[in-house]
Amino acid sequence: MLDLKYIRENIETVREMLKHRQTDAELDRLMGLDSELRENLTYTQTLQAHQNQVSQQIAIRKREKQDASETIAEMRKLSQEIKERNAQANELRASLDSILLTIPNMPEATTPVGAGEEDNIEIKTWGEKPSFDFALKPHWEIAETLDIVDFQRGAKVAGSNFVVYKGLGARLERALIQFMLDLHTLQHGYTEISPPFLVNRPTMTGTGQIPKLEADMYRCDRDEENPDSDLFLIPTAEVPVTNLFAGEILSAEDLPIYYTAYTPCFRREAGAYGKDTRGLQRIHQFDKVEMVKFTTPETSYEEHETLLTNAETVLQALGLPYRVVQHCTVELSFAAAKCYDIEVWAPAGEKFLEVSSCSNFEDFQARRANIRYRPEPGAKPAFIHTLNASGTALPRVVIALLETYQNPDGTVRVPAVLQPYMGGMELIV
Repeated sequence: MLDLKYIRENIETVREMLKHRQTDAELDRLMGLDSELRENLTYTQTLQAHQNQVSQQIAIRKREKQDASETIAEMRKLSQEIKERNAQANELRASLDSILLTIPNMPEATTPVGAGEEDNIEIKTWGEKPSFDFALKPHWEIAETLDIVDFQRGAKVAGSNFVVYKGLGARLERALIQFMLDLHTLQHGYTEISPPFLVNRPTMTGTGQIPKLEADMYRCDRDEENPDSDLFLIPTAEVPVTNLFAGEILSAEDLPIYYTAYTPCFRREAGAYGKDTRGLQRIHQFDKVEMVKFTTPETSYEEHETLLTNAETVLQALGLPYRVVQHCTVELSFAAAKCYDIEVWAPAGEKFLEVSSCSNFEDFQARRANIRYRPEPGAKPAFIHTLNASGTALPRVVIALLETYQNPDGTVRVPAVLQPYMGGMELIV
């Protein structure tokens, strides 16, 4: 969430940001409510000061046995007016917050202004795209022939765009998860977290999924008599892990904090019809290993670059060529100030597939979730910076792996780094 004071003092800059992001927000209404609230508070403070002054006079009259009944009656009316004005102020704050929650983050200065995916900037590439002397098969054909993914039965038990990994496919999925967790914990210094796969509404709001993306989330049936039952299946581990410190004040000595977590992820929009829906590319439930960082503002962009490197290491270890692109303004996620995408090369489709978004949210999520730190003992608390990256999302890594390591006979080679996790297996047959 943006600081209201910042918006007030930089209203035209915020308007320009919304234009570059191609999104709308009720800025004029926000400023009107802000003005009304400040007028309300100023006048209420005047009334309260008068109330305090008169209350002292009433106390003096009572001590001196003087009649104060008329003044007391006036103070009762004044007290009621103050109560009504406080209630009005609460309503104004609620209206202000509802608008603030819909305003996206300000892009960081190096984020290019753009109108679409074509305006993203390729930062670098890694690895050589493999060449083949035989006709390539797409990943879904490989998976079905090897009987390691069952697309039909996944759809039967859950609906379209759900899949079942079976046999060596399930083992490969598990091997990738364990490899990534070991890499991030043992080599990169992250602490492993196993969070809930269901979260409440404040948690979804804290990281920015709600209200912007609520329609894309899987929501559980709500018991109207129990507000705590308003739960959502997580779209990413970023949501529960970032909110672990919601409402807390950390010490500067605690930072930076590095967490990694494996979770399944649930997204309605992932199965959007009409584009790239065949096979594993867009499914409603998928596995992902996530990395989350909590840092000071001074170090967050250095940590952002390190986070990117940590995610890249996954693909490098697997021997999968990839590229890194920086998002332009219109491609940024709602909460991100700066974002890199890591896109792995899928040779059968001859295209790059996004497997990780590496984002710096600056203090945007921290304001929403009220996560602060104390720079030094006795200092005023300040908002921390939060960052996250997939390390990585598995379905498209599996796509690239099956297509890159396929053999003419339909078997698939197992990358050396995964063989210990596959019981020494070198070939999926």
